[in-house]
Amino acid sequence: MRRSRSRTAVRTSGALVLALAATACDSGGKGGSAGGGGSDELTVWLTIDARESWPGLITATNKRFAERYPGVRVDVQYQQWTSKNQKIDAALAGRDVPDVVEMGNSETTNYIVNGAFSPVDEQKFDHSKDWLPALADACRLNGKTYCVPYYAGARVGIYRTDLLREIGVAKPPSTYPELLSVLDKMKARFGRTDKNFSAFHMPGRYWSAAMAYVKDAGGEMAVQQDGRWRGALASPESLKGLTEWKKLLDTYYTGDRSKDNSDEPGVVGQGKTGMFYGNTWEANAAADPKAGGNPAMKGKFATFPFPGPSGKLMPPFLGGSTLAVPVKSRSQDMAREWIRLFTDRESQRTLIKAETLPNNTIQLRDVPADGINGAAAISAARGWVTPLAPGWGAVEKSNVLPEMLQAIATDKKSVEQAAKDADRAIDAVINDN
Repeated sequence: MRRSRSRTAVRTSGALVLALAATACDSGGKGGSAGGGGSDELTVWLTIDARESWPGLITATNKRFAERYPGVRVDVQYQQWTSKNQKIDAALAGRDVPDVVEMGNSETTNYIVNGAFSPVDEQKFDHSKDWLPALADACRLNGKTYCVPYYAGARVGIYRTDLLREIGVAKPPSTYPELLSVLDKMKARFGRTDKNFSAFHMPGRYWSAAMAYVKDAGGEMAVQQDGRWRGALASPESLKGLTEWKKLLDTYYTGDRSKDNSDEPGVVGQGKTGMFYGNTWEANAAADPKAGGNPAMKGKFATFPFPGPSGKLMPPFLGGSTLAVPVKSRSQDMAREWIRLFTDRESQRTLIKAETLPNNTIQLRDVPADGINGAAAISAARGWVTPLAPGWGAVEKSNVLPEMLQAIATDKKSVEQAAKDADRAIDAVINDN
C-alpha cells in the first residue's frame, strides 16, 4: 500500500559532510558489493513502493537499459521508508555507494546543500520544462539540478457516497460554502443519533492538512529574507488559515485532537466519518483490512477536488519521490541514463496505469478523470512542498508543526500564541545544516 511521500529528512552528520568532500569519478572504476557497482554493475536503491505497485516498470526499464549497456547488471535493492535515510547516510559516509537513490521530495534539500548528489542536465529528461514545481524545486539549488522528479501524490477530498445520497446530495461540493453545507447536513442527520460521528475527520496533529489552509490563505510556514530563513506562521495570512482550520475542526470533528492522521484508513473505515482530506489511495485503504480498513466500506468512498476558503482549489501538500546520483557513484553516466529511462514519458504512462500521478503537468491530462486519481490530477498543479531550507528536516524531526496544532486543537494556546511559539522554534534550527 502506497504511503505519503512526506518523510522527515535525517540530518546529515558532520562526518558525512567531510566524507562528501572527496572527489568522485564520473564513471569507470569498480565498486564494492555493499553499494555501487563498477562498469559491469549498476546499483539502484528504490523504496518498496516500486516493488509492490509497479514491478513491471522495473523490468521494462532494465530491459531498455540493457539495450544500451549490454552486459551491465542492474541490481535493484528495495528500501523501507523508515530506515532508508539511515542506510543512505551510512553508505555515503563510506566508499561504496549505490548509483541511484530514491528520495522523498521533502528530504532532498539537506543532502543537496551538503554536496551528496551530482548535478544532472535537465534537458536530457522528458518533460523537464513541465515537471511539477513541488518536485522540481526540491531538486534545484543555485541554478543547478541535483535530482529528477519520479512521481507525485496529492491530497484530495474523500467522501462517503452512500451518506451523501442519504442527505439528498447528488454530487460532491465544488465550492467551500457548498462543502460546509454538505457537512452541516451530515452532522444534523447522523450526528444527532451518534455522538461519535464526525462529519469531517480532522485529527489535531494532521499538519499537512492544516498547512494547506495556511497556503490557501496566502501564508507560509517559513520565508527566506536576506539569505536566512525564519518562521512565518504568525503572519496575518498564516493566522487566517490556521483560524479557518480550527473552525472546521471545532464544528465537524468529534475524535481525538491529540492524534495525527497515520491511522486514517482504519478510523474512517469504522463508518463514523462522512468526509476526510487525504491521499487518494486512502479511499480504497479504508476498506482494506491490510491497511486497517473495514471490508464493509468497499465501494463507499470516492474522491473530489477539495475546495478552499479562498475560492480556489485547496493547494495540497504534494508528496512525491525524486531520483538522485550520489557524488561518490563510480558509474554516474549509466546512473543518469537509467533514471532517464525510468522517468521518461513512456514510464510515466506506466505509473498512470498504476494509479500514480506523473512527474509533469503535461501527462496529468492523461490521468483518467473518473479514476481514483482524477481529483488529484486536477489539484496537483496547485501543489506545494515544505520550505527548501537546510534545516527543515530538523524542524520536522522536532515536531514543531504537530505540537503547535495540538496546542491549538486542544485549546491549550490561542492560534496566535501557538504560531508565535512555533516560529521561535523554527527560527532556532531552520538555518542549520
